[in-house]
Amino acid sequence: MNVGMKLPSSTMPITMTYELYIGDRTFSSWSLRGWLMLEKFGLPYQAHMVGLYTGTMQADLAHLTPARTVPVMRTAEGYVLTDSLAMAETLAENHPNANLYPPDPAARALARSITAEMHSGFHALRSACPMMLNFCWQEFEVSQAVQQDLHRIEELWSLARTRHGSDGPWLFGAYSLADVFYAPVAMRMTAYGLPVSDASRAYVDAHLNDAAFLAWRKAAMKEVHEPFPYQLPLERKPWPGDRN
Repeated sequence: MNVGMKLPSSTMPITMTYELYIGDRTFSSWSLRGWLMLEKFGLPYQAHMVGLYTGTMQADLAHLTPARTVPVMRTAEGYVLTDSLAMAETLAENHPNANLYPPDPAARALARSITAEMHSGFHALRSACPMMLNFCWQEFEVSQAVQQDLHRIEELWSLARTRHGSDGPWLFGAYSLADVFYAPVAMRMTAYGLPVSDASRAYVDAHLNDAAFLAWRKAAMKEVHEPFPYQLPLERKPWPGDRN
């Protein structure tokens, strides 16, 4: 069990602690999203590991009806949320002063739109490039469908950065739920060496160097997976910042 960061009691009552259920950190992109939306905004939580790749997930989630996948969040009142976007909207509703979405109405509308598009789209990228944090593949062949997803993602990133992101490294300047939802995309771009612009690469680097993600990956590197999922017939190279 991991205990998340807590705000002072005058700001965040301890009764608002959330229970978060996540899968293997190495591969579970949706678990990373669920964790970041609590960790990055200083919301109190307790994290529990679920056996996503060990075959125990359904048993581990049996007490959280109607949950069948991760992440799952249970509120202090006992409400169970089984979808990452539902989790995000509930947290934004419960903690309006935490600025999970940008406070500016125009920025907030765009942030919600691109977050929802990530939640429901980019299936070619997801299918061809599962999140994987151990190392990077060399000479991965990018299909036309994946390239189209990348083009759309970069278009959205550029729009957000141009309109609202001039005062910080994130899509809307300050970190928001939009960054939470695109964090695993940054990991996919890194692991598979996907071709992106210099501006997009700088945004990816902001994720790679973020203290919260570094903590997540440090924990992920302690996981052991035999056999290793998502194997490819390609040469490997170290993850950025790792030694050969």
